[in-house]
Amino acid sequence: MPRAAISDTGRALLVASIAAVLFGAMAFSAKLAAAHLSGSEVAFLRFALMLAPLLWPPVLKKALVVQRLDLLAYRGLFGGLAVLCYFLAIEHVSVGLATLLNYLAPIWSVLFAARFLGEKIDRHFVVPLLVAILGLILVVRGQTPAGVALQFGKWELVGLVSAVLSGAAVASLRAARRSESSWSIYTSFSLCGLLVTLPFALASWRTPNGKESLEIAAVGLTSIGAQLGMTYAYRWVTNLQMGVCTQLAVVVAMALGIAFLNEPATPLGLAGSALTIGSILAVVAIQATPRAVE
Repeated sequence: MPRAAISDTGRALLVASIAAVLFGAMAFSAKLAAAHLSGSEVAFLRFALMLAPLLWPPVLKKALVVQRLDLLAYRGLFGGLAVLCYFLAIEHVSVGLATLLNYLAPIWSVLFAARFLGEKIDRHFVVPLLVAILGLILVVRGQTPAGVALQFGKWELVGLVSAVLSGAAVASLRAARRSESSWSIYTSFSLCGLLVTLPFALASWRTPNGKESLEIAAVGLTSIGAQLGMTYAYRWVTNLQMGVCTQLAVVVAMALGIAFLNEPATPLGLAGSALTIGSILAVVAIQATPRAVE
């Protein structure tokens, strides 16, 4: 492999890892803000802040260069809906569980990529899929009070839906990244997300106070860095590499929730988390496809 390619891949892996850490910090910040604001309002304000880089003319100029408007629309619509569902889940369940549910997205991404990008699904995909489900059940069981039946209510289901939508968004992002710049993809995601979350945010609007504004600012800043980093990295890394990096977000969100929000850290829940994360990594390893360096 040419030295330049190695350099680009190494840089992209570092950026992907930093982006994953920022995504975990974003989830934690969103949980703090959602203590007093609705998840839909937090999501809307996140997208509003993400538009800030477009105020710089050179960035706006790059963002307006579009080759495939349809792919950008798919990426923006699915991504915006995924974030809305994710933030609603964060509002109502632990940030660790909400993030774990959302980061089941690689499983759905594989299915969407097979359907729309023509990628083959390996038959070995079934085993880690079943193990991931088992791990998720253990996590939910670990967070359910003793003597109470297994709780997987509507907000956990909303978190699961966020993973399905996120899987569709990632598949469309991968397709769009073949022809579109990071900034055009970033802009479509931000604009579509803003429009998708707007009616829900208005229905539950509450003007943030000073502390809540700082928490929203943290959500916005970590989102900008994470989204740009992930979009940039997708041009050079493989599915396997990105899958490994993105699971850092789950670990970071869980760790912050346990450390600062007194979220449950039962042996059963931690074992389930390890099973689910490991299974997701197995899924992306099975379906790993090298990317051409451009």
